[in-house]
Amino acid sequence: MNILVIGQGGREHALVWKLRQSPRTNDIFCAPGNAGTGLEARNVNIAETDSAELVRLARKNRIELAIVGPEVPLCEGVADALRAADVAVFGPTKEAAELEGSKVFCKQLLQKAKVPTASFHVFEDYDQAISHILANQGPCVVKADGLAAGKGAIVCKNEQEAMAAATRILIDQEFGRAGDRIIIEERLAGPEVSVLALTDGTTIVPLPACQDHKAIFDNDEGPNTGGMGAYCPAPVLQEQQAQMVESDILVPVAHAMRQAKRRFQGVLYAGLMLTPGGPKVLEFNVRFGDPECQPLLMRLKSDLVDVLMATAMGKLAEIELEWDPRPAVCVVMASGGYPGSYKKGVPIRGLEEVAAMPDVKVFHAGTKVEGDRIVTSGGRVLGVTALGNDLASAQARAYEAVQMIQFDGAQYRRDIASKAIGSV
Repeated sequence: MNILVIGQGGREHALVWKLRQSPRTNDIFCAPGNAGTGLEARNVNIAETDSAELVRLARKNRIELAIVGPEVPLCEGVADALRAADVAVFGPTKEAAELEGSKVFCKQLLQKAKVPTASFHVFEDYDQAISHILANQGPCVVKADGLAAGKGAIVCKNEQEAMAAATRILIDQEFGRAGDRIIIEERLAGPEVSVLALTDGTTIVPLPACQDHKAIFDNDEGPNTGGMGAYCPAPVLQEQQAQMVESDILVPVAHAMRQAKRRFQGVLYAGLMLTPGGPKVLEFNVRFGDPECQPLLMRLKSDLVDVLMATAMGKLAEIELEWDPRPAVCVVMASGGYPGSYKKGVPIRGLEEVAAMPDVKVFHAGTKVEGDRIVTSGGRVLGVTALGNDLASAQARAYEAVQMIQFDGAQYRRDIASKAIGSV
């Protein structure tokens, strides 16, 4: 079949790579794609939010399955437009995508469904927000309501930091219209874990737990990013906790979305904190995480076309997933200066050497082809992902590959998966 993947990040390269392995795959189109997707699919220069052009592409090329990768096109209704054109789509409707598109909607739905999450208050008025912060001195988290590329949640140690965060979002409009409303919520304590689940609106299939690393520097220091690396599975989530996540979080949320008539066929992604009182929801996303997608798909042995088509067609109950027992570690190599300003067009060296390494895959994110070279074109540039017999060997293999890749200003964390390795 002909398949369309929408997006241009490491997640989309991982999806294209895995879909290419299926005997059911004929042509894969990626819009707009990157240098990596261009090696395994046909890149098409169409913006990921251009519904009209994407529908035209789908009709012209007889696309049978479309996968909408990022949150922005989902929240803008690209999945709805393709479904209206009789294309099977992996990705929720615009209404369902509000679960990620509005943190206020998400928190209110969690509250109504009695799903464990941090206590919260919503503010549009700056003065009221400051009054609340001063009246409730101490640690908290200040969040922009809308999409902010993974950078809209500011963890604050005290009221001074909280007031500064409220000023950045509501007054300085650092995140634009996404910051028209803010949430000020209780700061939870404990390790974080990502639990992604496939759902066709009726059946839920949890995937192995992952752990992302949001902060730019080692030891979780510095500002948040879109994600500097991930590993899978995450041993921090015990079997009993995983069962609680499914029964107390995933099932109630899927049920609440169905009751609200918000059609959901895709990925429910719960960002969780494992508190002393049990798992609590930090946020929900409505798509594969980037970089969590990379180690997940490295470990998936099942045919991804079968899995995604079954989800899109409401037949997920017929699918049984098979996993490689070996863990995988993904290390993100980013441009110098990220998550702030950074240079583009910097040549990347060493990719061919790493391509020869067994059980290692370099997923492209912020890259493009310029002449006969591959150069940087984004903040997060590459996701170097490796399998190993255990987490320590997967980590060592990933960093061995990272050392072979060079581009001026390259930065990466040196402790991806280290906490888990130290605890097992």
